[in-house]
Amino acid sequence: MIQGLRPAYPLNLLLRVAGLSRSTFYYHVKALSAPDKYAGIISKIRALHDHHKGRYGYRRITAALRQAGELINHKAVQRLMRKLGLQSVVRPKRYRSYRGAVGRIAPDLLQRQFQAQRPNQKWVTDVTEFRVNGQKLYLSPVMDLYNGEIVAWQTERRPVLRLVTAMLQTALSRLKPSEKPLLHSDQGWQYQQGSYRKLLQDRAIMQSMSRKGNCLDNAAMESFFGTLKSEFFYLNRFDSIEQLQAGIRQYIHYYNHERIKLKLKGLSPVQFRTQALSP
Repeated sequence: MIQGLRPAYPLNLLLRVAGLSRSTFYYHVKALSAPDKYAGIISKIRALHDHHKGRYGYRRITAALRQAGELINHKAVQRLMRKLGLQSVVRPKRYRSYRGAVGRIAPDLLQRQFQAQRPNQKWVTDVTEFRVNGQKLYLSPVMDLYNGEIVAWQTERRPVLRLVTAMLQTALSRLKPSEKPLLHSDQGWQYQQGSYRKLLQDRAIMQSMSRKGNCLDNAAMESFFGTLKSEFFYLNRFDSIEQLQAGIRQYIHYYNHERIKLKLKGLSPVQFRTQALSP
């Protein structure tokens, strides 16, 4: 304000009215004229935020900046993102497929032990629902707990048995003969069907199920569905189910190959698996 009024009034008068000393005034003038040390970082933060469509919070933005060679504290990134009005999106609720007792219930062998020591040791699966213009689409993926990678997935317009059996067949085809992962799900009716259980038995794969009404027993899959919907589904408009299916395909590829995870040392699931298995 003083700078703006200086052409019309003496500086001494303006400082006296504002209650500022001359040294304080010149200190702030110098500070305002100095280049912003975060100018370059700000442009990179905005570019990362836009590229990932708001899916990254300040911690992932910090990890991405460090991968690019920028040494910056996460608190500084948080402060700059708050200043820019940038924040990550919020996660929604999910579809539940439980219909009561249908067939045989498997024990909870996973016991919320969501860490795996090697690829294809522990898998989790579930079904979620999307709605577009009065129509529904159901997604059935299977996730490897070693790195959070989506191993296989299937979509259908109705929650039919083929939704999970086709997905499972695709996932099983990617296993080596010696690999026999534990496969965990909720107590959804699809997972209790004889044809689904036979696919597992033929490959000597142990089946595990969450306890009734306890979503935390399959928290890893719940987390993926929350991420998928908050980072993709609720950020876009879809004119048709076909458009949604194409978008899901693109997002899962992005999730597997590009989207970094802090617990994977700032790598994407595929990058982490590839790096861990390289000689």
